[in-house]
Amino acid sequence: MLRVAVVGSGPSGVYTAQSLVQQDPEVRVDVLDRLPCPYGLVRYGVAPDHEKIKSLQGNLRTVLEHERVRFLGGVPVGTGGVPPARLRELYHAVVYCVGAATDRRLGIPGEELPGSWSATEFVSWYSAHPDAGADGFLLGAREAVVIGVGNVAVDVTRILARGATELSPTDMPQAALTALAASSVTEIHMVGRRGPSQARFTTKELRELGALPDTDIVVDEEELALDPAYADPSALPAGQRRNVEVLRGWAATPPRGAPRRIRLRFFLRPAGLLADDRTSPPGPGGGRVAAARFERTVPDGRGGVRGTGRYEDIETQLVLRSVGYRGVPLEGMPFDPETGTVPHLAGRVLRDGAVSTGEYVAGWIKRGPTGVIGTNRPCAKETAESLLADAPALVRRDVPDDALSALRADGLAPVEWAGWLAIERAEAELGASLGRRVVKLPDWQSLMAAAHGGGPS
Repeated sequence: MLRVAVVGSGPSGVYTAQSLVQQDPEVRVDVLDRLPCPYGLVRYGVAPDHEKIKSLQGNLRTVLEHERVRFLGGVPVGTGGVPPARLRELYHAVVYCVGAATDRRLGIPGEELPGSWSATEFVSWYSAHPDAGADGFLLGAREAVVIGVGNVAVDVTRILARGATELSPTDMPQAALTALAASSVTEIHMVGRRGPSQARFTTKELRELGALPDTDIVVDEEELALDPAYADPSALPAGQRRNVEVLRGWAATPPRGAPRRIRLRFFLRPAGLLADDRTSPPGPGGGRVAAARFERTVPDGRGGVRGTGRYEDIETQLVLRSVGYRGVPLEGMPFDPETGTVPHLAGRVLRDGAVSTGEYVAGWIKRGPTGVIGTNRPCAKETAESLLADAPALVRRDVPDDALSALRADGLAPVEWAGWLAIERAEAELGASLGRRVVKLPDWQSLMAAAHGGGPS
């Protein structure tokens, strides 16, 4: 019987497990995760007000409850956890679906100023990720700048503009809900270095900004007109064309004087963040961010932009950098620092250019942080097919009948599916106690206490 470990319980990991059990009636799959909770970015990356996307957890749940699939949470792999070499001793094959765990950097002066955060940190906070140690995002903030024009940038912009009434029905942790309800942020700038036809957000996400109550959307017609495709977007792909049409409509609509404003800005490249002395970024221990400096850009005729030497400062006390994710090296695994991925051939891990027997990758660590949730299905299927093609050779090696016993003998205490169900019950109980539906447990202590029968702490 083929025994496979899938490392990571987000969409790519669960779809890999699904492909394996669908195609091979004998294979057994353990889905390991560092966290005691499954679902990866569907739980900890999808905005809490996106109920339809979060409902995908039901589809993932069906796979994890399959009779030949077992969820084992609280099992870190790599640094401080189970070495990849040990997993190879316990399973015939290991598939790494560990995503892209860090954010890209801007590389500009002042990026480390207090008040400057990655969007990843902000999302982790309002999604109750147990590693989210930061708070104080909104402290003293009246204006916010979101750098980036992808779907994550739209998400954090929308959450900043939401009111407590709209967020209370979600599973947002209570501390984040309280902070957002008391927020003084009334002006949010979402800024891209290129034009509207090159923005990465989807039209559906973009339109949601226009549906926010008590919020004006302000777009500068002159900035839009810098885009060569703006005057006649008919040649653009459908999604980009619809984006331009939505932005054109907003540019032609005067503000209503709503309590909050979202300003969509284009052709501005981040040049630096300024401290509250308004001259230059301070050294360690200096002041908070007070403004973001941008250089005006124009199209370069080759699909990119070039700087003009003209600068603009935007007043802000909060900067959220949303310029993409990046994979990180996993101890004991090969890694390409240029692409932020593990080298592979159709999902088979390559070490020094040669296929490494029994090691595979799927998801963002395989192809980079591209696509939507559904993109993981064909990616996972390709990897599963490669693995199953190799299965006759893989099963010749002896592995333990039950890797769980071996993991426990190594000192680990995996959270099985019953433990996850206990976490779900505790979150429902916490929500009921707060007059809400479900409220996520926000830290490791509460999650592990619930998983092992102690209830929310």
